[in-house]
Amino acid sequence: MRSVLLRALHVLALPALLVTLWWFASDGSTDVFWPPLRTILQTFPDVWTGERLRADVLPSMVRLLVGYASAAVMGVAVGTVIGSYRRVRAFCEPVLEFLRAVPPPVLVPVIMLFAGIGDTMKIAVIASGCVWPILLNTVEGVRAVDSVMAETARSYGITGVARLRSVVLRAASPQIFAGLRQALSIGIILMVISEMFAASNGIGFTIVQFQRSFAIPDMWTGILVLGLLGFLLSVVFQLVERRVLGWYHGLRASSRRSP
Repeated sequence: MRSVLLRALHVLALPALLVTLWWFASDGSTDVFWPPLRTILQTFPDVWTGERLRADVLPSMVRLLVGYASAAVMGVAVGTVIGSYRRVRAFCEPVLEFLRAVPPPVLVPVIMLFAGIGDTMKIAVIASGCVWPILLNTVEGVRAVDSVMAETARSYGITGVARLRSVVLRAASPQIFAGLRQALSIGIILMVISEMFAASNGIGFTIVQFQRSFAIPDMWTGILVLGLLGFLLSVVFQLVERRVLGWYHGLRASSRRSP
C-alpha cells in the first residue's frame, strides 16, 4: 500500500505543482487571452457536456484510433520485411529517409486532393505521421535480433510464421513499443491539425471555432481536454505495454538485482 501511495505521489506531484503555479500566476488576470484558471475550470462543465462529448470527442477518438492502428499494422509489417533483408533495407533506406523528413502537416493539402475533406483525409494524415517512428523502430528492432537466438531457432526447425512470431517479433517488441509510444503523441497532434481543415466536428474544429468567436475560456477548456485525453491514452498504453512486455520488464528487473 505504501509503495502505491509513493508511486501516486511521484506521478501527481509535478502536475499538481504546475496547476498550482498556473492558478496563482493567472489569478486576477484581466487579459482576455489569459483568463484565470478559476474561470476556465468554471466554464469547463458548461462547455463539455455529454452531447458535445458525443459530437466532438468521440469522432476525434475514432479517427485517432483508426489512423493509429493503420499506421501500427503498416509500420510493423513493412519494418519487419525491411529489417529482415539487408538488400531490401539498402534499396529502401534513401526513400525512407526522404519521406521521413517531410513534415506530415505539409502533406495535408496533398492528401486533401486525393482523399477529399472527410474522415478519410483525417485518418490518412494521422496514419502518415504515425507510421514512421513505428516503421523505423521495427527495422532497428528486427536488425538487432540476437544471431545466436536466430540460429538456435533454425536448428530446432522453428521457421516461417512460428519463427516470425516467437523469435523475431518477440525480440524486437521492446523497440516496436518504443515506436508505438512515440507515434501516439504524434497522432494526437495530427488529429488536431487535420480537424482544423474543412471539418465540421472534432476537438480541433471546436477549439478553432471558440478562438474565432473570441470565446477564450471555452478555447482553453478544449486545450485541457486534449491534455486529459493525452494523459488517459498514455496510462492505457502503459498498462498494455506492461502486460505485453511483462517478460522484458521482469528480465530487466532480475538483471538489476543480480550481483
